[in-house]
Amino acid sequence: MKTKISNWRRKPLRLKGYNYSQAGTYYITICTFLRESFFGHLKNAKITLSSVGAIACKYWKEIPNHFQHADVDVFIIMPNHIHGLIKIHSSDDDVAAEHVQPRNAFQHITKGSIGSIIRQYKASVTRWCNQNEYNNFRWQRNYYERIVRNEKELNKIREYIISNPLKWRFDRDNQLSENFNMDLDEYYKDIYENKTF
Repeated sequence: MKTKISNWRRKPLRLKGYNYSQAGTYYITICTFLRESFFGHLKNAKITLSSVGAIACKYWKEIPNHFQHADVDVFIIMPNHIHGLIKIHSSDDDVAAEHVQPRNAFQHITKGSIGSIIRQYKASVTRWCNQNEYNNFRWQRNYYERIVRNEKELNKIREYIISNPLKWRFDRDNQLSENFNMDLDEYYKDIYENKTF
């Protein structure tokens, strides 16, 4: 007899058949493992970054240095998660990128895609932590993303990111909040289905 755990399947977070290396703006949320506050703390809606938080911020800003086709827009480092906008630009080389660029045989990540950007970002922060004796730092598996569909939505997401520290005491990612909920799939689903925007 199989247990419930062995039958459990994680819901896919990515849009089936979508080319995540194509031009567009992507709203990204990345959380720490078990929502631990590795990045710092908030007081009076202002974040004081820890050493790990400062590196997470520095490396986020450096994404365009490693991916020339990508720019970072508004972002915020919160105590246990990051919200940010990444814009991927098209170029003549991007034509049919999904079919031409090599893929990782095990994880199917297209070179230059949002997945490859986030993967490298998370690996870089983790590597720095391990080299600087923050060995207990870990990321939550995967990340949340939303493909930004228009300028109105982009501006609402920017506003949400900028105002995020003001809402921290009610935030579902805050372990000290009465709204704290480890199962955030429904919470983010509501956000990403335009109920918040």
